[in-house]
Amino acid sequence: MTTKTNITAYSEGTPNGLKIHIALEELGLEYKLVPIDIFKNEQKEPWFTDINPNGRIPAITDKTADGVELKIFESGAILEYLVATYDKHHLISYPYGSQEHWETISWLMWQMGGLGPMLGQSNFFTRSAVGVHQYSIDRFVNESRRLLRVLDGHLEKKGPSFLVGDRLTIADIAIWPWVSATRYAGLRGIEEFPNVSKWFWGLLERPGFQKGANIPGPNKYLAANKMTDEEMNKISEPTVKWIAENMKRDAEA
Repeated sequence: MTTKTNITAYSEGTPNGLKIHIALEELGLEYKLVPIDIFKNEQKEPWFTDINPNGRIPAITDKTADGVELKIFESGAILEYLVATYDKHHLISYPYGSQEHWETISWLMWQMGGLGPMLGQSNFFTRSAVGVHQYSIDRFVNESRRLLRVLDGHLEKKGPSFLVGDRLTIADIAIWPWVSATRYAGLRGIEEFPNVSKWFWGLLERPGFQKGANIPGPNKYLAANKMTDEEMNKISEPTVKWIAENMKRDAEA
């Protein structure tokens, strides 16, 4: 059973975009998806920057009960909005102000400020930079590995089902897509962290999770886990060119 909404999600199958797809599916919300072709820089077009001035996906629009349009961007803000507005029965959250609520927010911020940026830079220097920058690769791969050891240690003590308490939360939803990209980001793979691996594959057995993790198409990071480094470098070639062009454009703007 789904709940009708006025939500339109502007997104793509990146780690930050996948967070929103998974949350929407786990909450059983009807929504309109507008896929954004980031390689065509649709996220830089005026109609999109009217929604998110920063020109990044994901973003959503929604309407209040009295018809006022809301424009929400940054994946963490969107997750908190979805919980506050639509998760009255705490399917993916805990009551505001509870111990579990603040633990959830702590892990969400850990992802937003730590795991996501570090894996993103690891991915960039490993797969998408022009030339080889070994110092930078080592710096970000090693810091990503340290953060994943922190997560693995927490799950070893807590149990590998969920990060907080006895249910799925937006902390799990925020962290999972970035963990899916560990191999693509230059690490050996998820199996390097046994408790993280149990948690990761366990969540993917949930129907809502599985559907959301494959919107708008098959999850490319899961596919990359089975590739060699040479194969991943090959499929990254268009990204190298796209990033270089965008860096030049942004510098001249």
